[in-house]
Amino acid sequence: MRLLKLVPDNTNIKFLKWRIPFFVVSILLIAASWALVMTKGLNYGVDFAGGLEVRATFTQSAEAPVAQLRDDVEALGYGSPVVQRFGEDNQVSIRVRLPDDVAADQEAAQEAANEVVSTLQAEYPDFRLDGNDNVSGKVSGEFRMTAIYALLAAMAAIALYIWIRFEWQFGVGALFALFHDVSLTLGMFALFQLEFSLQIIAAILAIIGYSLNDTIVIYDRIRENLKKYRKMPLPELLDLSVNETLARTVMTSLTLFVALLPLLIFGPASLFGMVAGITLGLFVGTYSSVYMAAPILVWLGVTSDSFVPEETVADVQEKKARGVV
Repeated sequence: MRLLKLVPDNTNIKFLKWRIPFFVVSILLIAASWALVMTKGLNYGVDFAGGLEVRATFTQSAEAPVAQLRDDVEALGYGSPVVQRFGEDNQVSIRVRLPDDVAADQEAAQEAANEVVSTLQAEYPDFRLDGNDNVSGKVSGEFRMTAIYALLAAMAAIALYIWIRFEWQFGVGALFALFHDVSLTLGMFALFQLEFSLQIIAAILAIIGYSLNDTIVIYDRIRENLKKYRKMPLPELLDLSVNETLARTVMTSLTLFVALLPLLIFGPASLFGMVAGITLGLFVGTYSSVYMAAPILVWLGVTSDSFVPEETVADVQEKKARGVV
């Protein structure tokens, strides 16, 4: 029985031929993503914006009345709440963003939470309170800063690691590719106003890990080929390296996409933002590894001598002694 090959062994796609148009498109997408973040902003969840979260179970119902709950809580004057099934069909999570003055006052925030809970208990006899959390504006601000520090620290550590393992040009290339992936993910959340919470930070870190893994595989093959084909022009060598790792890239991406697709379509609403972010990151991470991380090496001056050890004075003297020079 012949094994299924998604990418034939003799594949020779000229990826670098289109490096300039794709690079320009990527720069425009990065700029558009940050423009969306600056103008429309991110739809911060309770974790980052402050507010309250009520978790409840409707003990006598097969399904929680999500739409009616949304109307009941919105009628209290706290804005449009986020009501999602949480766990079983009769379990819900109700998240409400409180006004800044209310969120900053611990007592006022607690009174708002009590008002939401008492209203729902009076309206629904089978309403059972499972949890009631308040996040103040100060704490949510600390969450935002901690999340930013975590992302920056992850990207800096990755760039340093690749710099040490390869050359500085590779570290810059990987960092730019990761910046591309994170920017486009943030742009998607700003464009569609999906809730941006701590779950999304976890999704972005997963995207960084996936993109980095794909980039390192390609970089490792580039390094091997730089030692093997000393006289091959760099664009041709990069094409060769990407094509040699293409089967692995396609198989990894396809396997992950098959696992994500059911969650994206049939998964709970509470996970939709995280799964959507990882799914987008799957595509942009694969794209950036091929069209960002690899082509930038041409412009950063990588040559066939990049991984050849420099000849020391002792090496020259030894060659002279042996009559080689």
